[in-house]
Amino acid sequence: MRLIDEDGTQLGIKTTDEAREYAYGKNLDLVEVAAQADPPVCRVMDYGKYRYEQEQKAKLARKHQVQIHVKEIKLRPKIGNHDYQTKKGHVVRFLNQRAKVKVTIMFRGRERDHADRGRDLLMRLAEDVKELGVIEQQPLLEGRNMVMLLGPTKNAGASRDAKAEDAQRSEEAVQADGDGQGAPPGGDAEPQSREEDAKAEAELPAG
Repeated sequence: MRLIDEDGTQLGIKTTDEAREYAYGKNLDLVEVAAQADPPVCRVMDYGKYRYEQEQKAKLARKHQVQIHVKEIKLRPKIGNHDYQTKKGHVVRFLNQRAKVKVTIMFRGRERDHADRGRDLLMRLAEDVKELGVIEQQPLLEGRNMVMLLGPTKNAGASRDAKAEDAQRSEEAVQADGDGQGAPPGGDAEPQSREEDAKAEAELPAG
């Protein structure tokens, strides 16, 4: 076998006994890392430490994976305009949540003979939400259903983030007003002008 030391140094071709003796002499393990090579490649290492490091790397990779949620909306090929607008609103909401949307057209009976109507409906929906969603899977007929997959664009969620920022700024402005000067002593009423004071004094009875 071809033997590699723990620091990556090539030690040349060794018999199995020589390689095992070398590894055990360093209180390490002999691990085959390329069984298909000719001759096979083995490495001297601390196998327990190696497995631990691999598990930590895998755990870190899973932690940084972005979870993609897929929502589903079902439509009928003869959907009314009101229902269509409602369904479209759901699609917009899902895309703004950075979720993918699986849009399914359900055919019944002979409706399947006019699958082009379902395709037209899906393409109309994609056009209506093109600012927020992009077609990741073109309309595809699967049995009695036609399916299209939409994915969020970079613009998706932007309006929601802007609203959150506006709300935060408004809250900060209210807090700033509360920390400033309050109403003048004696109540919230504004002080009277000089003309109003003079008029009030003229109306007082003589005495």
